[in-house]
Amino acid sequence: MNLTRQEIKISNNRLAQKEGWLALTANLGLFVLKYWAGIVSGSVALIADAWHTLSDSLTSIILLLGIRISAKPADHDHPFGHGRAEWIAALIIGTLLAVVGLNFLFDSIEKLRDQQGANYGAIAIAITALSVVVKELLAQYAFWIYRKTGAKSVKADGWHHRSDAISSVLILAGILFGSQYWWVDGILGILVSFALFYAAYDIIKESTHSIMGEKPGKKLVETLKNIPMKVVGFDVELHHIHTHNYGDHTELTCHIKLPPDMTLHDAHEIASKIEKAILDETGITATIHMEPNAASGS
Repeated sequence: MNLTRQEIKISNNRLAQKEGWLALTANLGLFVLKYWAGIVSGSVALIADAWHTLSDSLTSIILLLGIRISAKPADHDHPFGHGRAEWIAALIIGTLLAVVGLNFLFDSIEKLRDQQGANYGAIAIAITALSVVVKELLAQYAFWIYRKTGAKSVKADGWHHRSDAISSVLILAGILFGSQYWWVDGILGILVSFALFYAAYDIIKESTHSIMGEKPGKKLVETLKNIPMKVVGFDVELHHIHTHNYGDHTELTCHIKLPPDMTLHDAHEIASKIEKAILDETGITATIHMEPNAASGS
């Protein structure tokens, strides 16, 4: 049985929510374990890694809130829906994440300056190894849901899990060599802080690009230009394409060229057919401006 676009959207939202709740639960548990292990061992790298894990919890919260808010229908104040709320919240989280990374960078430098090491033990080894396994499993699960739903926020959540797994691998290496070299913990703390900076940069970059607006991709432009020929049977020189992304809803404006002697009624019928075909094929709501093909410029 073929599902409607709305039914597919609901199904995808449920899958994304499932990933978000699972990730949130796992991240909170790992944060508590890592932070406790960091305090016991006196490792700034482990504590920094714990906050890195907590940042993934915040990302999962943003994911869940974004799904819930974006599901709200358009209203008088937000005629194009509420999808951009997730991007605004992500900007805030990315900024806070950068601040956390900066604090741990200073802590690590101070530890190196004072020549302070860390006392790793079996607890730190077990918790760090567990973190590597759990975070990679969460990443693989998020990537699977992304491939199934196409939800970019879930893909981003997956990369956060992967980055946390990598930072935990670095911590595990520090545990193995920390007893021989006192400076390992401080160096690893710096490396983890840079991982936090990268995660913050990735969040802020993606969010600002989406909010400021991006030009349509080549594949979408090619798809759009092929639609009129299938619908009306002749080339209307579709051009001047602009897309406006609102999360799970996208608006598109474009121009088409029609014979100058065509009646307004016929021109409107053609534009309406193309708009409907664009919606059916791409899920994008289009508004088409018509101009005579004898006009100069575009």
